[in-house]
Amino acid sequence: MRTTTDVQAWRGQQLVSGDGGGKIGKIDEIYADRETGEPKFLAIKTGLFGSNVSFVPIEQAQGAGDDVSVPYTKDQVKDAPNVDADGELSPEEERRIFEHYQLSYSEYDGQDHESLMGGTDREARFDREGAGHDTSGPDTDDAMTRSEEELRVGTTSRESGRARLRKYVVTEDVETTVPVQREEVRVEREPITEANADQALDGPEISEEEHEVVLHAEEPVVETRAVAKERVRMSKDTVTDEETVSGKVRKERIDTEGADEER
Repeated sequence: MRTTTDVQAWRGQQLVSGDGGGKIGKIDEIYADRETGEPKFLAIKTGLFGSNVSFVPIEQAQGAGDDVSVPYTKDQVKDAPNVDADGELSPEEERRIFEHYQLSYSEYDGQDHESLMGGTDREARFDREGAGHDTSGPDTDDAMTRSEEELRVGTTSRESGRARLRKYVVTEDVETTVPVQREEVRVEREPITEANADQALDGPEISEEEHEVVLHAEEPVVETRAVAKERVRMSKDTVTDEETVSGKVRKERIDTEGADEER
């Protein structure tokens, strides 16, 4: 059986599911057996911001490094009977919790043993001398606690869309001007001189002749080649917007009757 010393270090640690189901919640407090004073329940904070408290029997809890492991799933713990974490569990609340986890329960009717919470039996917690009488329930002390609900707002991340890069091919008509060269025939006449007389008089005096000159012309030639132009990538920026949320909260009010208001 575990002792108070064994489990004191468990406060604030993470409770995990031993079946590989992951984190269940943070251990907020440890409740003791009303008969023996030994550790009996773990009070686990679950839900958004740890707003819910669920109870788990400590019988099969085991230390697992910096965590504490139990053979229960997160859903099984969250579905446990709704019990107020008011520092003490009634026998009926204990029975409901044990039945939820399919464990046997034996009821104890004696005086409560001092618990890990630092308290004792509920009837012995307050000095009754001079205390008032509660007409709507069992007597407590001479004061009334007023509570208010507070709106707790958080954020959760969800997928809002996807963006992708896609490359495709388009065909465009491109027109450009390119210079081209061609050869043309130009007729030149020169007189007979002493310098060219030998060439001019080489051959028959009277004859028929033909002389041919080959002409050349450039034509435009079109071809394409792929040229890398730029690199395109996608990146993400985080921007912060403000959104207004609303909710209803309840507040307790305390009225007085028969009291001297001027005192």
